[in-house]
Amino acid sequence: MAANKQKEDKPTWRHYDFTTTGPVDDYLYSMLPQRDEVLVEMEDYATKHKIPIVGPAVARVLQQLALMINAKTVFELGSAIGYSTIWWAQAVGDKGRVVYTDGDPKNAERARGYFDRARVSNRITVHTGDALEVLSEQKQQYDIIFNDVDKEDYPRVLRLVSPRLRKGGLFITDNVLWSGRVAEKNPKDPQTKAILEFNRLLYNSQDFFTTILPIRDGLAVALKK
Repeated sequence: MAANKQKEDKPTWRHYDFTTTGPVDDYLYSMLPQRDEVLVEMEDYATKHKIPIVGPAVARVLQQLALMINAKTVFELGSAIGYSTIWWAQAVGDKGRVVYTDGDPKNAERARGYFDRARVSNRITVHTGDALEVLSEQKQQYDIIFNDVDKEDYPRVLRLVSPRLRKGGLFITDNVLWSGRVAEKNPKDPQTKAILEFNRLLYNSQDFFTTILPIRDGLAVALKK
């Protein structure tokens, strides 16, 4: 009973723990430096209300990747309450720009409050509506495009990304291991099938050099050639 209770108490963003389980998972999260007050509050809110966020371990990877390529522009597909948006905004700096997208006006309203408190509002453009539609309207090329929309839309996202990402930019996608369901034989549910199609198309694409990092629920990092 105690073991089950411990698993249930894990924050929402740690439920995808099939790649690093038990003590290893606990060790990885214990090594993370303390986040600031706003991020910790967002983590608690996401867990309480079952709102999907990437969590601090993946967020640090995202921020590190942005810093490694000196990213100044990030387009985020599916931003929820803006948790990962803040990590991107911190990475791009005062002169950078992050585009937030989400279909829920309540999420966007809450995110604006967090952005103000984190003092990154001046770096973020908020769009409420269909993230793929907003991306399709973009004329510029971005340094990073981050994909975390509904899983059935993943193949559609891939078709939109390449023209809107600069050479040497990164296309990053969350949840590509889908709690291990990608390893099932003959999966039936549409979400798993869409992720499998997306992963296959991404690895076979002539536009990208791709690696899946087995952290949390799987993070695909694709370099635009």
